[in-house]
Amino acid sequence: MSQELKLKASDEVIQEILRSIDLLRFGSIEITVHDGRVTQIERREKVRFSSEATKTKPSLQNAVHY
Repeated sequence: MSQELKLKASDEVIQEILRSIDLLRFGSIEITVHDGRVTQIERREKVRFSSEATKTKPSLQNAVHY
């Protein structure tokens, strides 16, 4: 394997990775590479609630209807 690491990515790919990081509060970003090329970027976001927000048990009367 080469001693020197060569990174190749288009500006579009780099900008998309940076945008994904910027938009993410809690979660992870997975970058899929095939044949040395970035083919996919997945962003998984976690939604966290404070302990106060989860104290009340939900009921059908309080349910939000869409």
